[in-house]
Amino acid sequence: MTRHWLSTQLWRHRFTGLLLTLVVTLLLILLSSQSLQHPSHYVGHKGRDKQPVEDGKPESEEAKHRKNSPSHSSPPGSNRIKGQATSSSTEGRINNSPPVALLKTHKTGSSTIQNILFRLGEKESATFAFPYYTYQFSYPDKFKAEFVDELPPGSSQFDILCSHMRLDLGQLKQVMPQNTVYITLLRDPLKTFESVFSFYTSSVPAFSAAKKAAEAANEKSSLSVFLESPESYWDPKEPGNGLAKNPMSFDLGLNSHQWNASWPADLTLLEESFQLVMMAEHFDESLVLLGAMLQVETEDLAYVRLNTRAALDITPLDDKKKVKLRAWNSLDVILYDFFLQVFWEKVEQYGREKLNKKVALLRASTDRIRQTCVAREGVPPEELEDLVKPWQTDSATVLGYEVRGNLTRQEQGFCVRLVLPELQYHAHLYFQQYGRDMRAMPTD
Repeated sequence: MTRHWLSTQLWRHRFTGLLLTLVVTLLLILLSSQSLQHPSHYVGHKGRDKQPVEDGKPESEEAKHRKNSPSHSSPPGSNRIKGQATSSSTEGRINNSPPVALLKTHKTGSSTIQNILFRLGEKESATFAFPYYTYQFSYPDKFKAEFVDELPPGSSQFDILCSHMRLDLGQLKQVMPQNTVYITLLRDPLKTFESVFSFYTSSVPAFSAAKKAAEAANEKSSLSVFLESPESYWDPKEPGNGLAKNPMSFDLGLNSHQWNASWPADLTLLEESFQLVMMAEHFDESLVLLGAMLQVETEDLAYVRLNTRAALDITPLDDKKKVKLRAWNSLDVILYDFFLQVFWEKVEQYGREKLNKKVALLRASTDRIRQTCVAREGVPPEELEDLVKPWQTDSATVLGYEVRGNLTRQEQGFCVRLVLPELQYHAHLYFQQYGRDMRAMPTD
C-alpha cells in the first residue's frame, strides 16, 4: 500500500469537519506593562515538565537555560518590557470573542503564531491558560487538565492557550470553552525533522547517541550517521525519544511509532476538531485564513520569523537524505499530505482570488511594520540585549532581532513585542496575569 494511495483513501473517506463561522470584533486596549520581578520558587502538585519545551526545548536544555539566566520567569537582564501594548482605550475582553487553542508543534514555525496570539491576547486583556510549571504542559506526557494553572481572580474562562503540549483532545476540551477555535501548524516533514535534529541533538537520547558515533567516526554529520541506521539509535521505550521519529504526529498525540488501525479515525477526529491546520509552506495564506476566522486587522497579523538558525547549523538535504528522512518519518508524511489537501479545500472555500489579494495586503503591511521596527535581523545572540535574546541550544545558534532606536514609547512597546522571544513574552504575560513569577520546576 503506497503512501499516495493511503492518503487518497483517507481523504476520500473522511468525514467533513464542521466549520464554525465566528464573527469577532476585536477592540484594542491601553495596557501599561508591569514590572517583572526576579523569580521565587513555588512548589505545587500539578503536572511537571519532563522533556522538550520552550519552542520544543527539552527539559535538560531548559534546566541549563534557567541555571545560566538570572531569572526563571522574567526576561533575562530586564525587569520591564517598556512601552505600551496597544493604542486603544477600551478595556476588557469582548464577551463574544472566540477562545483560541494553538497546538504548538515543534520546529514548524509555531512560535511565530504564538507571538501573534500573545500580542492579540495582551491587547484585549485575554485570560491565558498557562502551564502550572514553567513554559510547557508537562511535555512529553499527554496533556491533562490538571497541568493548567488556576483561573486568575475576575476571570470566568480561559481565552487563549498556546504553550507546548502533547495533545489529548478530551483533556484539552475540559479546559477550554465549548466555542474554542482549535488551530495548529504543520511543516514539510523532511525540513521539520532536520530542524528538530539540529535543535535537540544534545538532548534527545537517540540524537545524542548518533552524535557520539559521528564524533568517533570524525567524518560525517550527526544527522547523516543517524539516517544510516536510525533503528540502532532509537529506543521507542525511552520517553525522551518522542521527537526522534514522526515528531509532528507525536505532538498531535498520535501513535508515532507505526501505522495502526486507529490512524484513519484519529485523522478524522483531528480534522473535525481543528478549524484550521496551517501550513508552514503557505504561511501567509494560512495567516489570512486565521485572520478571517478571528476577524482581526491585517496589522495584527504582522510578524517576524522567530527561532531561526544560523546558516551553518542547517544541514543541506540531498536526494539520498530526503529518501531516508521520508522513510523514517512516513507517518508525518501521511499527516502532512492529508492536511495539505484539507488546507487547499479551505482555500477554495475562501476564494483564491480573494486570498491572493489579502496575502498581498498582509505582506505589504508586514513589510511596512518590519521597516519601522527592525534595525537588524539575523543578529547573533552575543550582540543582542538579554530582553530580546532567544534561548540557545548546545547544537544550534538561534538568531534574533535588534529593534530600532528613536521610537516613541508606543512604537517601542509594539516593536519589542513583535520580536520578543517566547520565554520572555511568556514570563511577562504570566506576571501580568497573576502578579507573581512563574513556578520553577521542583527539584525532587
